Amino acid sequence: MADRILKANAFTTFDLLEGRVEGHGFAEQAPAVLNVRTARRDPDEVTLELELDNVDLDSVPPHADRVTLSSSEARTLATELREAADRIDATNRAGDGGESA
Repeated sequence: MADRILKANAFTTFDLLEGRVEGHGFAEQAPAVLNVRTARRDPDEVTLELELDNVDLDSVPPHADRVTLSSSEARTLATELREAADRIDATNRAGDGGESA
């Protein structure tokens, strides 16, 4: 990723996801970095950071998006993600004849 905004290293949550950016009249795909951060000392919020590889994007300038969550909001998101993952797993098990690995 050239001209990177976010720092990606061994501590980055996900350093190579499939990302997509959409707008009025355009949609593009690019590799993405997704990271979860908190302060090292006395954290009071969770920050989600997302950056798509700007080398592969023509419609938007280089940038990173950040969302700040309270601990309660982070737990709500974690619950929603877990439930969505469980639905995918259940669908996959059903496709395998209902057998789990």
